[in-house]
Amino acid sequence: MDFMIMMPMGPQLMRHFGIGPQAFSFLVSAYSLSAGVSGFTAAFFVDRFPRKHVLVTAYAGFLVGTVACGVAPTYEWLAVARLLAGLFGGVLGAQVLSIVGDTFPYERRAQAMSIVMTAFSVASVVGVPFGLWLATTLSWHAPFLVVAGLGIVVLFLLWRFVPRLDGHLIKGEKRPHPLAVLTNILKTPNQLRALWLTTTIMLGHFSIIPFIAPYLVANAGFGENHLYLIYLVGGLLTIFTAPVVGKLADQRGKYPIFVIFALLSLIPIYLITNLTSGSLVVVLFVSGLFFIFSNGRLIPTQAMTASVVLAQQRGGFMSINSSVQLLAQAIATYGAGLIIQKTPTGQLLHYSTVGYLAMIAIFASVFIARTVKPVSEAAEPSEPSEPGLAGIVGIKQD
Repeated sequence: MDFMIMMPMGPQLMRHFGIGPQAFSFLVSAYSLSAGVSGFTAAFFVDRFPRKHVLVTAYAGFLVGTVACGVAPTYEWLAVARLLAGLFGGVLGAQVLSIVGDTFPYERRAQAMSIVMTAFSVASVVGVPFGLWLATTLSWHAPFLVVAGLGIVVLFLLWRFVPRLDGHLIKGEKRPHPLAVLTNILKTPNQLRALWLTTTIMLGHFSIIPFIAPYLVANAGFGENHLYLIYLVGGLLTIFTAPVVGKLADQRGKYPIFVIFALLSLIPIYLITNLTSGSLVVVLFVSGLFFIFSNGRLIPTQAMTASVVLAQQRGGFMSINSSVQLLAQAIATYGAGLIIQKTPTGQLLHYSTVGYLAMIAIFASVFIARTVKPVSEAAEPSEPSEPGLAGIVGIKQD
């Protein structure tokens, strides 16, 4: 919710602060940029602690950053607050995916990932419309403060109910050097390919998303008071489709399902970046397709990348993966902001160019994903492949 609310508030923030696409894109990318840096740093030590300890600590810091966003008086202070929230958010995302990877065997991992991904859908259905209503009725500060209040409740639930989650810590085993996670990635081609896949997907995904709302309002004449419907309808659709995609990926294979949704997602990318009609039906139909197909390709991607390492290295690798993902998001968002220009009348130019570049990136990801294998299939010399260890995390060949 904290991450998503920034993008639909684009028209309001651009008007309130008197900024253009480039300055707005920095507000969005600031979170991803700092999260990417912190995720990279965290990779060197997170596997030394129980998952719960890292999760609770990072979440507490994340709430402090969210409160700072809510009380920021100027554009500059809001940018700094987003950087602060991102510092802790970068650690959080990787820990959640590591917990899923540790807890669920490979043959059930995509379905588990799909359940986690429905959090974005719930945020779209409930959080974004409510957040936009708060921003319109009260001020743009309100959504962040409400999210922080809800976060306090979540923090208590994490502390009270999440188990210790220390199965990745092997008693009596000598701890590897902190840089081992990085050197292991660099000498393991399969892990490098997984990171390249993450990068390519994010370059295609986040060059489009931050400017959907500003473009539809400025160019297609879509009502700003109807923006919440895009996220409401899209979120509802993915709540129902995400578990289906996850189940299909486990049954039919992660890569084949990824290919189908990656190619299908090219259709709404083209349509949404070239849309000229502000018709409610047309906009909701196109954006609904975008939500379904984009979410459909992310679910098998997360399952594939979480499966290229064993549990003992997963926390560190997923932190690096999260860092790469967030840095790619920042580059994609800010890069799109440099390409898109705002006319004196308020219209946005060259969004279609961003769309074509995104389509090229997503198409390329199909060929990269083909080379990414679960750890037991990769047979890399630098990755332990003893049956006992593989059995701990339930990894086996498709």
